[in-house]
Amino acid sequence: MKARSQLDFPLLKGEALTRLPEDLFIPPEALEIYLEDFSGPMDVLLYLIQKKDIDILELDISEITDQYIQYIEFMDVLKIELAADYLVMAATLAHIKSRMLIPQSEEEDEEMDPRSELIRRLQEYQRYKSVSESVSNLPRVDRDFFLASAALPKFKDQQPQVEINANDITDIFYKVSTRPRFKENHQIHFEELSTQERIALILSIFKKRNIVQFFQIFQKSEGHQGVAVSLLASLDLAKDGLVELIQNKDSNQLYLKSVNRGFH
Repeated sequence: MKARSQLDFPLLKGEALTRLPEDLFIPPEALEIYLEDFSGPMDVLLYLIQKKDIDILELDISEITDQYIQYIEFMDVLKIELAADYLVMAATLAHIKSRMLIPQSEEEDEEMDPRSELIRRLQEYQRYKSVSESVSNLPRVDRDFFLASAALPKFKDQQPQVEINANDITDIFYKVSTRPRFKENHQIHFEELSTQERIALILSIFKKRNIVQFFQIFQKSEGHQGVAVSLLASLDLAKDGLVELIQNKDSNQLYLKSVNRGFH
């Protein structure tokens, strides 16, 4: 295991401070700021690789494992509770390092490289981190710039004050009291027309002839109500398959044709 001097330790009187004094009080805010440097074990590994300017494809597992374990031990000295992911990564690195120490043939070394899965994960994490940093650096509204807006100020509508005196109240009361009172009412009586009766009328017409025009099954005196009742009756008979509705394109006339020659 390499010396702790590889990590960035604070200096006290020109000497690296590798251990914290027992009576040193560290506020919780300071620990939170320190932990925000890394968002997880993959972030720590990527930092160590970039710090040494190492190519990910030529990753030295032995060196990177030693540096990572030094980071874990340093966090343990600070009495910071580590997440399980950090410990899992330490075990993974130790496992890969142990596999790398086992002598292997050239064919096995090419086909089964213990570093391949870790290198793949590091490359994927590096891509996502690079993209997230690029997105984070984009200008944002209300952070890097603000949208200018101009609008007319809102004015409150002033309600005019009603000026009224005793004479005005007297005049209004007099006009209201002398208004004509209409006691008569006007009632409208609607003539009730039955759809069933209109169906019976159409069937009785078909006993005499096979086809009839639509306007011949109602009377003009029945008005719009007669037209509506006749149309409903015709549609009801057409739905039951007793009547066929035919429209003449030349005159736009509607005809009712009996499906059977006669009704009994």
